[in-house]
Amino acid sequence: MFLEVDNDNLIEKTAGLAAEIWTEHYLPIIGPEQVKYMLDKFQSAAAIAGQIHKGYRYFLIEDEMDYVGYFAARFDNDALFLSKFYVKKSCRGKGLGRATFNFIEKLAMDNGLELITLTVNKRNKDSIKVYKKLGFIIAEKVVTDIGNGFVMDDYKMEKQIDPE
Repeated sequence: MFLEVDNDNLIEKTAGLAAEIWTEHYLPIIGPEQVKYMLDKFQSAAAIAGQIHKGYRYFLIEDEMDYVGYFAARFDNDALFLSKFYVKKSCRGKGLGRATFNFIEKLAMDNGLELITLTVNKRNKDSIKVYKKLGFIIAEKVVTDIGNGFVMDDYKMEKQIDPE
């Protein structure tokens, strides 16, 4: 169900999924110019390869012999930072998000971590609702200048993991 992205072919697949999911999901939230900019800067094959080189771990989510989403995480000193977590719209509501998140929690616990953090756009109401349902709380507001006149206006959310 989860395949670690560790070669150029899988990086290309991940970048293709990013373009599909981001275009559908984020156009109404941040507009076409920022979506294009962020895909090029953060989710192109070259950007993904660079992030993997810097310690991010990307995983494809597989369902019924097809890749339907992906996530990326990085281990910080005391937390797992969930950098990306995306599932195709047509595959939502099937339990894939919950199964993926269970895998992410296990990944954190296997590495001795009891905290998962993430950032989410403040206007991404559906995702915020899902994260709250998964046990996350809003820890703070974060505005990050990403260049080219764009900012990410996010909430930092976090979840304590019970190692039991």
